[in-house]
Amino acid sequence: MWRVPEQSALSGPIVSSSRPITLLGGAKISEPLLNTTLSLAPTLVAVDGGANGLVGSSRRPSAVIGDLDSLSDAARTEFADLVYEFSEQETTDFDKALRHVEAPLVIALGVSGGRLDHELAGLNVLVRHADRRCIALGPETLTFVCPPFLRLELEPGCLVSLFPMRELGVETEGLQWPTRGLRLSAMGRVGTSNAATGPVTLAPDAPGLLVILPTAALSAVSRALLADGSGSWPPAA
Repeated sequence: MWRVPEQSALSGPIVSSSRPITLLGGAKISEPLLNTTLSLAPTLVAVDGGANGLVGSSRRPSAVIGDLDSLSDAARTEFADLVYEFSEQETTDFDKALRHVEAPLVIALGVSGGRLDHELAGLNVLVRHADRRCIALGPETLTFVCPPFLRLELEPGCLVSLFPMRELGVETEGLQWPTRGLRLSAMGRVGTSNAATGPVTLAPDAPGLLVILPTAALSAVSRALLADGSGSWPPAA
C-alpha cells in the first residue's frame, strides 16, 4: 500500500543523509552521467516519474516524492512502500523533493526535460531555496546558486557564466573579465560567457547569483560547495 502522508503530518525530512543526495527526475539522462552523480551523491531519491526508469534495476530509491502524475503503474507497485504524494500544484516536483530531503549537498538531474519552461521553473526553485546547496545538472552544463563566498578550482579556459536573478554585485578573482564595481541584473548587465584564468573566487553581495559551468566541472563544484567556510544565504522570505 502506498504511503501518502499529508504535508502537515511530516515533522522532519523524508530522507536525511550526512552524505550528498541525488535527486533523479524523469527526463532522459545518460547512464554515465547518472553513474558519475551517484559516485558523488550515493543516496538516491526519485522525483515523481524519475522512478520509472528504476523499475527492475539494481538501483532502489530511498523515496519517491512528487504529485505522482508521471509515475508509472509499474513504479507505483515496485516502490509502493517508498512513495510520498504531495498533490498541491503550487510547486514543482523538483521543489517538493528538495524541500523534503536533508543533506549537505543535493545534485538534481533529469529535472528539466529540455523544455525552456521546465528549465526556468528549475532555476526558480534554486533561487527560492538559496540556503540549500543544490546543483541542477544537465548533459552539458550545471547550475547552482552561489553562496556568499566560493572558491572553485577550475582549469584555465573553463566557461564561467554568471546570471543574476536579482540586482547584485559580485567580487571575482580568476576571471578573464572581472566584475568588480559592476551591478548585475536579469534586466540589465549579465555575466555570461566569461572564462576562468585558473582558480576562481566569487563573492556576491546578495543571494540570487546563478553560476553556470560545464558538466565536467561537477566534481570541482561539489568539493567547493561542501567545503567549510563558504557560508550560506538565509531562506527566501
